[in-house]
Amino acid sequence: MAVALVGLVWAVVKNWGSLVSALAVLPWHIAFASVALAIVYVFFTMWSWKVILADLGSMLDWNVATQLFGISQIGKYIPGGVWNIVASAEIGRDHEIPAHRSVTAMTIAVLISLLSGTGIGTITVLSTSVSIQVPVWLIVLLLVVLIALLMPPVLNRLIGFGFKLLKRPVPERQMTFKGLGLATLLAVVAWIIAGIQVWVLACGFAMRPSMASLMLSIGAYALAWVVGFLVVFVPAGTGVRESVLGLFFAGVLSSGSVLAVVLISRIAMTIADLMFAGVGVLLKTRR
Repeated sequence: MAVALVGLVWAVVKNWGSLVSALAVLPWHIAFASVALAIVYVFFTMWSWKVILADLGSMLDWNVATQLFGISQIGKYIPGGVWNIVASAEIGRDHEIPAHRSVTAMTIAVLISLLSGTGIGTITVLSTSVSIQVPVWLIVLLLVVLIALLMPPVLNRLIGFGFKLLKRPVPERQMTFKGLGLATLLAVVAWIIAGIQVWVLACGFAMRPSMASLMLSIGAYALAWVVGFLVVFVPAGTGVRESVLGLFFAGVLSSGSVLAVVLISRIAMTIADLMFAGVGVLLKTRR
């Protein structure tokens, strides 16, 4: 927890000077809206995970779910990409949730975020003027593969294979179409909210509000998150996501405005993580 908090604080302090300069020219109500949207985004992410855990056999109320999810997400700020999964398993023991079930639920939640984020980002690349040197048929094939991986028969077999590979007992319950479908839907809603947050900030820095720019913002953030997650040696994708977002917005915002948007979005998401972690610690302490 101490190492995770240091990483989280570093994510805020690293670009503090540029952040203050950006906030000086941004209307306060837009900055407030970005934090509010970040909180809603984390809530839907937690809801998706809660649905997965319930489908696997552990039905949690919102009090316990906030404890487990809120505190474990601080682990994202330790390089490696797995510490939030480890944390959820450890905290889950206090609520009689088998470790393998906690690991499975958080792994599926991350996988759903990765696959749905990649799908949304890919569709965005196809539907905008962002130029890439990849054949259209290959992108369509990628979407088909992503959809196939999110089918319960395929996903359950992958999970079983992973546990056998680690010589661990296979989870006693498997994901159903209903549970996986609802969890994926909630993850997509979370991506839309995160994209709206980036869009609101970009419009605050003079980007023209339109449906096209909104779709660009949603896809750009989803793809930036995926790339940031895959680069495991930096805490919570710091710097990587910002670079990807900058590539998408280079044609519609000035370089200074792009930097301001990605910095404020990053800090708003960090504040949301801190708030959920704080509420989780408070609830756990009371328990």
